[in-house]
Amino acid sequence: MTTRGTTLDYGILAPAWAATGAAELVDDDALMTAMLATEVALAEAQAELGVIPAGAATAIRVAAVPACIDLAAIAAGVRQTANPVVSLVEQLTAAVRSADPSAAEYVHRGSTSQDILDTALMLLCAATLERIENDLLACADSLAGHADRHRETPMAGRTLTQHAVPVTFGLKAATWLHLVLDAVERVRRTRSALPVSVGGAAGTLAAYHQYAVDTGDPVDATLRLPALVARRLGLAEPGLPWHGIRTPLADVAASLMSTTGALGKLAADVLVLTRTEIGEVTEEPAPGRGASSAMPQKHNPVFSTLVATAARQLPPIAVVLFGSMAVEDERSSGGWHAEWQPLRECLRIAAGAAANAARLAASLRVSPEAMAANLQLTRGAIVSERVNAVLAPLLGKANAKRLLTEITAAAERDGTDVADLLAAALDEAEVAVPDVPGLFDPSGYLGVSGPLVDRALQRFRAVLKEISYG
Repeated sequence: MTTRGTTLDYGILAPAWAATGAAELVDDDALMTAMLATEVALAEAQAELGVIPAGAATAIRVAAVPACIDLAAIAAGVRQTANPVVSLVEQLTAAVRSADPSAAEYVHRGSTSQDILDTALMLLCAATLERIENDLLACADSLAGHADRHRETPMAGRTLTQHAVPVTFGLKAATWLHLVLDAVERVRRTRSALPVSVGGAAGTLAAYHQYAVDTGDPVDATLRLPALVARRLGLAEPGLPWHGIRTPLADVAASLMSTTGALGKLAADVLVLTRTEIGEVTEEPAPGRGASSAMPQKHNPVFSTLVATAARQLPPIAVVLFGSMAVEDERSSGGWHAEWQPLRECLRIAAGAAANAARLAASLRVSPEAMAANLQLTRGAIVSERVNAVLAPLLGKANAKRLLTEITAAAERDGTDVADLLAAALDEAEVAVPDVPGLFDPSGYLGVSGPLVDRALQRFRAVLKEISYG
């Protein structure tokens, strides 16, 4: 019999984020560090306002290091108090007392557990969203390259699983790029609005106000406190305390769902196009990547699979964060607590998806040759829409469509070319149509794919410029 000690979750059953660095952004160490940073920022802001001595704030900063905190004790404390802050404050207070006994009474002064934990969670969101944005931009850069290089590369457009009309791979890549840029903008907007939480026991800041009575203007000092804490932590000042207003978490959830949804579209398309019988794109091979435990010939798509996993996993988890908006009272029992682990997992999944999508876009290999071959699979039927538009003025719209329906069905049945059958039918009907074979060139029926690609690339450059000067 073996005895289990403390174990780490490496993500063996979490392919959406394993080995991407996403876990470390939101693990218990990161949360503890964020809670300590919040306690320090609170103390320093109160010292700036004259609520606590400057020396006490210094002592708190010196003592607020991870080495002074026992995470196992915090976990045990959660079972006793239903949140991790109580034990953290006890341990931090003890660490401050051992270095400066007079400063210990100023730890967590006027605060409440939800202030500290909500602010710490916002710090984890901020760090993760920043990582996600960087990976999204890397993904966008690769997609922009694909769109530019393949602006005029024709391929089969597919609707409802079937060949429809020709498109370009550049436009497909531009579509992915557009979605990724949407995600970048949402992530940036969400990151900039993440609020600090300074509300006190019931959102009135009463204890903060009480401790500020000797500052000369306690109302002003109390109202200024959230902004000062926010400035130190790089967060936004809220309009009101938000203990019972869970919009910030819902906004994060919405941003993450939009991100994984956008990246999921990219992954879904790649998974279709990389099928053996299609082969229009592949992920760059590397030793061991995509290997099968049983079949030596396999080169399975990896990054697209991981991104597709994330896109499916995140939405049902994020729903918990939306459900937690409907909570009772000034501070809820259960609703608030239900947010913590789902938020962590959503952050992990979305960060993993962005990292894997960046690798997917960078490693994607495109085969114009396979695209050209696949365009011929329907023997010219893929441009029937174009031919119909040319024949309609000559035969009438209904007659033209009926003729092409019959011809394309015959071509599929007999394995003949649509162009040959059409030429014969037009000769028989004594209808002159110049250059019938030319009508069936897929590269001649791409609409305005090129200019649409240019629009997407222009938007990409504009986003980069905004970020550079933002």
